[in-house]
Amino acid sequence: MNNKNFRKSLPGFQVDFYDTQEAVEQLSPGAYAKLPYTSKVLAEQLVRRAEPASLNDYLDQLISRKRTLDFPWYPARVVCHDILGQTALVDLAGLRDAIADKGGDPAQVNPVVPTQLIVDHSLAVEHAGFDPEAFEKNRAIEDRRNEDRFHFIEWTKTAFENVDVIPAGNGIMHQINLEKMSPVIQNRDGIAFPDTCVGTDSHTPHVDALGVIAIGVGGLEAESVMLGRASMMRLPDIVGVKLVGERKPGITATDMVLAITEFLREQRVVSSYLEFFGEGTNNLTIGDRATIANMTPEYGASAGMFYIDQQTIDYLKLTGREPEQVQLVEAYAKQTGLWADAMVEAEYERVLEFDLSTVERNLAGPSNPHRRLPTAELAERGIANDTDLSEATRDNMPDGAVIIAAITSCTNTSNPRNVIAAGLVAKKANQLGLARKPWVKTSFAPGSKVAKLYLEHADLLGELEQLGFGIVAYACTTCNGMSGALEPDIQQQIIDRDLYSTAVLSGNRNFDGRIHPYAKQAFLASPPLVVAYAIAGSVRFDIEKDVLGHDSQGNPIRLMDLWPSDAEIDAIIDQAVKPEQFKQVYQPMFDLKVDYGQATSPLYDWREMSTYIRRPPYWEGALAGVRTLKGMRPLAILGDNITTDHLSPSNAILASSAAGEYLAKMGLPEEDFNSYATHRGDHLTAQRATFANPKLFNEMVRENGEVKQGSLARIEPEGKVTRMWEAIETYMERGQNLIIVAGADYGQGSSRDWAAKGVRLAGVEVILAEGFERIHRTNLVGMGVLPLQFQAGTNRKTLALDGRETYDVVGEPTPGATLKVIITRDNGEVVEVPATCRLDTAEEVAIYSAGGVLQRFAQDFLAQHQ
Repeated sequence: MNNKNFRKSLPGFQVDFYDTQEAVEQLSPGAYAKLPYTSKVLAEQLVRRAEPASLNDYLDQLISRKRTLDFPWYPARVVCHDILGQTALVDLAGLRDAIADKGGDPAQVNPVVPTQLIVDHSLAVEHAGFDPEAFEKNRAIEDRRNEDRFHFIEWTKTAFENVDVIPAGNGIMHQINLEKMSPVIQNRDGIAFPDTCVGTDSHTPHVDALGVIAIGVGGLEAESVMLGRASMMRLPDIVGVKLVGERKPGITATDMVLAITEFLREQRVVSSYLEFFGEGTNNLTIGDRATIANMTPEYGASAGMFYIDQQTIDYLKLTGREPEQVQLVEAYAKQTGLWADAMVEAEYERVLEFDLSTVERNLAGPSNPHRRLPTAELAERGIANDTDLSEATRDNMPDGAVIIAAITSCTNTSNPRNVIAAGLVAKKANQLGLARKPWVKTSFAPGSKVAKLYLEHADLLGELEQLGFGIVAYACTTCNGMSGALEPDIQQQIIDRDLYSTAVLSGNRNFDGRIHPYAKQAFLASPPLVVAYAIAGSVRFDIEKDVLGHDSQGNPIRLMDLWPSDAEIDAIIDQAVKPEQFKQVYQPMFDLKVDYGQATSPLYDWREMSTYIRRPPYWEGALAGVRTLKGMRPLAILGDNITTDHLSPSNAILASSAAGEYLAKMGLPEEDFNSYATHRGDHLTAQRATFANPKLFNEMVRENGEVKQGSLARIEPEGKVTRMWEAIETYMERGQNLIIVAGADYGQGSSRDWAAKGVRLAGVEVILAEGFERIHRTNLVGMGVLPLQFQAGTNRKTLALDGRETYDVVGEPTPGATLKVIITRDNGEVVEVPATCRLDTAEEVAIYSAGGVLQRFAQDFLAQHQ
């Protein structure tokens, strides 16, 4: 079979396409119409890119729904935020050094896939939204703190090919991806094909709302794709999610997605590709769909796809895409069977049904995004109570005090309906004389500069500012743990009274310890609800029933008196959101034809005293040695639902932490410690974040029989309990190989390389868990850590593991192989436990065997260039 036989001219356009339907129908007549959307897109890139000799075998996997053969996936582009994107480029700069040390040409190490880096994860909300100069002040602090990082990022513009940088202050990666970067259908070298991408953030599926397969990956996997390697995969579990019914009046997209997230978590869709369809999707705008797709990692899936339809076309027009591109998207989708009308025969192995008309107003919390909390049940669930809030003051904050109320995150601010609704609640509150409580730190961080333009056009930005929700940044802030410092008197009161303090935010993550060190718990809410909670001032307030205040006539004011109608929101959307606004913002932002020149050297001049950027160590010392898988001691024994925030937190660095102590020794003042996330280009700082979350429960550390909370470990064989970092240092000095034992869903949350890098640098060789989240498992493999999965019926509890054991692994790691874990207890008893090797593909075995992604590339590069 010659793939070029399938290359044809797209009618009405000066562009060709690959006729995937013909290729599939030659193998199995009638099969193409039955393929899910995902399979059609995967099939197209195989027809266009795969070796002809292998094409039929690859297509047969998709047609017959087999999972026996690895096939290549070639994403069209890579998108990065600055934390993981910068870390990936630091790794590539280090790889250049390693190549040069071996006599290779470092200038030959470049991304070959277009890579877009958006600086959006560096800003902390040090100045709140009630400060009219907050935006300028926060940006100035961001530039000062991150000078080392931004210097490196500037160098990458001239040093690497195929890297475009959108500098700080322009918006969130996902929202820019949705509003501008994705063409939906690519047109390269005279060939049209579906846009696909990988992104160094677990919320990259945000753009799945446009019918674009976009997957969140760790930086290590992104590096591999950048360097031109196919991402090897097997046919994923593709689940159809049929949406029926229509949402009730007054229900936001946030309410819907929190209900859908709970539902899908219960349906166990971990690592699946979901495809939303049905009559319920017809009235969902792309903003609504993006809100649902963005939460893909919260329900555990890999993708949350929607078909291309008229809503897609309308959105492309609204956001100022060129008419020729909009026409290409529609024509290509209809020609190739990707238009919604052509998907009616699609067959799924499993179809779930969700009724949108059942959705009520919701929060999520207090600790997990899939733990839905209907606002009608706040008292019943034990959140709201009869606490008298009338006597509360700034100096006497109430139980459950909301210390942070933040409209933030691409999840919600990419949807104009949510933002307009928040503005209308603020407007009504101002008219009735309500105000935020004085202890609430309020902020508004839209994911796009366009939000400011349409809010100004609608005369709503001033209303939000009056309530304290002025724009503090166009960046990923509070949701990412970058909520900034509290005012000192408020922080001290929380400490002195051990106050149950909380955050309410329109984000996608609320894991314990993530949002702010002094917010005991956090609740996710729609933007208008965030405004209401800033007025209420406490989560003990029953937001549906209790009185927010009184008007000038003494009449009680409740939430229902502030809530806008759908008609009010729609009228403002129609009048205030215009294509010209998107063009005004994005045309200058994406004028990337500037010639930055050429770097004076292909090697970066590392700054010796930097705590942000340091030459990485992955080709040196113990990391370049052989992993024995023998005599391993547990660093930690952990329960279910361990997140990457537990493994390597991203929030503010406290002076009392191991990282804080190190930064102080390096001469940084405490006010400039910044966040763990911003220091991930320096392994000496970042490794001190390993298990640094104060909400960690390491089952090896107990007090009076109960597991003690904290960043704690127990050094064996002495049995000495210490801070986690001291244990890691001790084991590193001893050269002690380590293992981590855990429960189900290990590695939930952000696609955080350092959740794998940190444990590998500590000497961890194996993670033995009951199950893994997809992105973190691939990151472990990328760092040369072996993921092993308990077989059904066996776990840390059935084996009565207490951490005094040593562990050996016996057997050849191959995809799906059963290996033996030999556990030797401290009394000499030996137990043999079978475990499944979670190196899932032959490519992963090769990566693991080389010691990791970077080691593998260095070996291959030197072999090819000698």
